[in-house]
Amino acid sequence: MSLRRRHPVRLRLRLRLRLRLPQLLLTTALLGALLGPPAAAASRPPVPLRVVTYNVHAGAGADNVFDLDRQTAELRSIKADVIGLQEVDRHWGARSEWRDLAGELAERLGMYVFFAPIYSLNPAEPGGPRAEYGVAVLSRYRILSAENHEITRLSTQDPNPVPAPAPGFGEVVVRVKGQPVHVYVTHLDYRPDPAVRVAQVADTRRIMAEDRGPKVLLGDFNAEPGAPELAPLWAELTDAGPEAPTFPAQDPVKRIDYVAVSKAAQVRRAWVPESVASDHRAVVADLVLRGR
Repeated sequence: MSLRRRHPVRLRLRLRLRLRLPQLLLTTALLGALLGPPAAAASRPPVPLRVVTYNVHAGAGADNVFDLDRQTAELRSIKADVIGLQEVDRHWGARSEWRDLAGELAERLGMYVFFAPIYSLNPAEPGGPRAEYGVAVLSRYRILSAENHEITRLSTQDPNPVPAPAPGFGEVVVRVKGQPVHVYVTHLDYRPDPAVRVAQVADTRRIMAEDRGPKVLLGDFNAEPGAPELAPLWAELTDAGPEAPTFPAQDPVKRIDYVAVSKAAQVRRAWVPESVASDHRAVVADLVLRGR
């Protein structure tokens, strides 16, 4: 009997809910319009980020003397959140004392590291570490993902090189106060003929176009801002500046080192510290990541 008595009650409740549903939806819509979006969907406040690009010349200064302590002190004084490094040795040879420069700098600065080799050669002795040379990213923020992309290169290890895809275009994704940021580090071809750089810029644009959100490109481009081969980059990215030369470190005359950002990042200021800890000067930029 108890089951039979409950059925009509359930039926009446269902009918009342069905009748009231349009009124509930209308009320919810009106409240949403008055109160605005929920806090989770609201625009995020701008997020500051200090980035650096630095060609470390395999740990040697403008005097060509290997001294990682000088470069550590230089980078520590900048207090960067993210650093892109070029000309990084990893057990490469006697010039850098067979050391892992990216790993050591990261440990000394208390940062996470991703190393992207351009060259990875067999060890000098069986069982030893591979001899590697390339680029690296150091980050105060945990690295969520990383990839070593291939771009067109003309090998310096081949006596008769031809342009071909090769690794050494590093990409990491870091989360900066809840905001995913793509950071890329590169070292473009140094030869006077810009043909390889033209191909490298095309490869760079293709790779970066696959990603969304704030993007930061750090690197030694081996070309000055007005070089025709760099023009496609400036159509999509902002050169953080400043209009100050970066090479050579002692009495510099060329600006070939860059911080470049996508539209989702705004440049507050940028500067080139005076230093001879490497044969290049670093470029530092204070950015603001725009809320979404």
